[in-house]
Amino acid sequence: MSGDREKCGGPYGEVSECGDPAVFEVRRHNRPSLPVCPLHLGPSLLMGSGVLWPPEISLVGRP
Repeated sequence: MSGDREKCGGPYGEVSECGDPAVFEVRRHNRPSLPVCPLHLGPSLLMGSGVLWPPEISLVGRP
């Protein structure tokens, strides 16, 4: 099941070396949502470009 999920985009939205499946999606202004794993959720909220504030986070999978 986790094999068909989107991979973590890291805190900046590029495909990172993380390789973990995305568990959350962070909505961004005028950009596609940012798929992230639990480890990169906090950094993506702090450093991701275009992240809405207050943040809108969706659960898209389970760890």
